Amino acid sequence: MPVRNASAVWEGGGLKSGRGTMRTESGVLQNANFGFGSRFENGPGTNPEELIAAAHAGCYSMALSAGLEKAGHPPTRVETTAACTIEKVEAGFRVTKMHLVSRAKVPGIAADQFAQVAAATKDGCPISNVLKGNVTITLDAKLE
Repeated sequence: MPVRNASAVWEGGGLKSGRGTMRTESGVLQNANFGFGSRFENGPGTNPEELIAAAHAGCYSMALSAGLEKAGHPPTRVETTAACTIEKVEAGFRVTKMHLVSRAKVPGIAADQFAQVAAATKDGCPISNVLKGNVTITLDAKLE
């Protein structure tokens, strides 16, 4: 299996005065700016939590599609959004929650079977497994 790589550089000082850039091996992210403002306020740029949310949304959509196909009901569309919450705790900052909202078009599937596959996917997708035990993961999955 492949190993995926990304890198980040932080320059110019500490938490509030510094600034950083992130890049991915694939080139999808090239010098993506991040800093205190983009992470803890509403400033321009990206942040690690946004990237974790994107990874989880993508992983869940793919895994749900695979699970539905395995159940005999390949979807025509799966759309997932993920909301990653970072909070101040005693020891600093911590990602505490990930909320997934998924909507799927799945011909011929019963709502209860869809709900079972969706829940199993929440517990089994690779990014969920990275977060499991450290982050509360919630799911709102519905058929369209």
